[in-house]
Amino acid sequence: MKVLLRLSRLITIVRVFFRHGLDELLLTIPLMHPLGRLYRLMPWNRGQRNRKPRGERIRLALEDLGPIFIKFGQMLSTRRDLLPDDIALELRLLQDRVPPFPAEEARRLIETAYGRPVTEVFQQFEARPMASASVAQVHAATLWDGSAVVIKVLRPGIEKTIRQDIALMYVLASLLQRYWKEGRRLRPTEVVREYEKNIFDELDMQREAANASQLRRNFANLPDLYIPEVYWDYTRLNVMVMERIYGVPIGNIEELATFGINFKRLGERGVEIFFTQVFRHNFFHADMHPGNIFVDISNPADPRYLAVDFGIVGTLSPADQRYLAENFHAFFNRDYRRVAELHVESGWVPASTRVDEFESAIRSVCEPIFERPISQISFGQLLMRLFQTARRFNMQVQPQLVLLQKTLLNIEGLGRQLYPELDLWTTAKPFIQRWMDEQVGVRALLRGARYNLPKLLENLPYMPNLLHDLLQQANQNQLRLQWESAQLEQLRQSLQRAQQSNRLLLAGGVLLLAALLPGLQAWLPHSGVALFGLLGLILLLTGLLRR
Repeated sequence: MKVLLRLSRLITIVRVFFRHGLDELLLTIPLMHPLGRLYRLMPWNRGQRNRKPRGERIRLALEDLGPIFIKFGQMLSTRRDLLPDDIALELRLLQDRVPPFPAEEARRLIETAYGRPVTEVFQQFEARPMASASVAQVHAATLWDGSAVVIKVLRPGIEKTIRQDIALMYVLASLLQRYWKEGRRLRPTEVVREYEKNIFDELDMQREAANASQLRRNFANLPDLYIPEVYWDYTRLNVMVMERIYGVPIGNIEELATFGINFKRLGERGVEIFFTQVFRHNFFHADMHPGNIFVDISNPADPRYLAVDFGIVGTLSPADQRYLAENFHAFFNRDYRRVAELHVESGWVPASTRVDEFESAIRSVCEPIFERPISQISFGQLLMRLFQTARRFNMQVQPQLVLLQKTLLNIEGLGRQLYPELDLWTTAKPFIQRWMDEQVGVRALLRGARYNLPKLLENLPYMPNLLHDLLQQANQNQLRLQWESAQLEQLRQSLQRAQQSNRLLLAGGVLLLAALLPGLQAWLPHSGVALFGLLGLILLLTGLLRR
């Protein structure tokens, strides 16, 4: 039965594509070439057909296929490394708006989740939904203590629909990956897998509530962004209750202008929020499109953002964070060689790539852009142009950065819409510089010392015995190292550095412990004890740096 359902849905997809004149895309796949020749002989294909632009035809087809394909198209719209500009720009027009399901159905789902009537849980429940999207819809309500809240409830049967469409996406992606010449590099199966993870995360209301709580804690003492409170006692797997917020939608520019909003400050604050989330918290709201962002107008001179919808959040590995920070820094210093080296070091392009050729290609893209005033430089577009250039060097798609690219484009687009003269680099530079300092500067040194010192002191008593055992084993010829390759030579050098580091850590630890012993102060002046402690601390820090 499942096979028949999938086959029926696949036929529907093909029919929708042909109806919108997308046969030219389907029939370019090598597997479809024989069918393409036969199809072009059909009577209705004779002569010229007036067609809309291909991007518009793709958008209309996705809208006809329903909300799951709409959301997939929205995700693809941020992938300039995958799509030509005309298609990507058109897909950004996709709107995740679907007709609401009946209020009686929403009431039934809420009562099933709580196991009692809605009138017992809420003092007031508004039957007319405030918003309706592909995954859930939102109703306003009032708790019995008078608190104004919103209830987010999942659409009935949405999980089954998603699973069916995702299964078909995997089939289509595997065909593209196997038979399309660009399939192996662009890895469409991984793109679908990333989308599957994100959309199923949206189906768990408790997970979304946890995301909201984490963001609320992160910004608790910051004036930039307000996250509504989650009412955990009323949250279930398919129902979430949050504090109701009041603000002006970020897209209502004219309405914001009537309140005298400081658009320059609002635009800069949006960029600050992005970089704070990515580089300080490493936990960012990854669905910051205009429908999810509002403005608190209570202080027009210093307006604050209000956010909703926390189903999609993102995090980055330390390696990804470092790559991004160094790339940002190198870009605006026009250090194109470093940008090229970072791509090779991170494995984004093959290790055999000639850095000088890649550097030249990057320079040809970036130099014309940087000749403009910095306020006219779109950093999101610059990254997309870089990825497009890197395609010539067999750069592989990195799905883990999809959410970040999407969020950066959204934030920069909002900032420029609010304040066209927004200087992204001036706003972002302090965050990037601070992060760099924390990774390789004095802050990194102090943090590393604070983290490693307790471990060092704990293991310090055992180090003499361990060193004795190591030397004894070496003396008995039990450690035989054959330096026969470059890799082993690197290992030897690494061991030498580790031994030097251990000697420094051992000596520093002994001196620091000696300075703390009460007996030492009996026969040395205070200045001598302090000198012992200072020398020990210097040796410890030097040893940590050599690791």
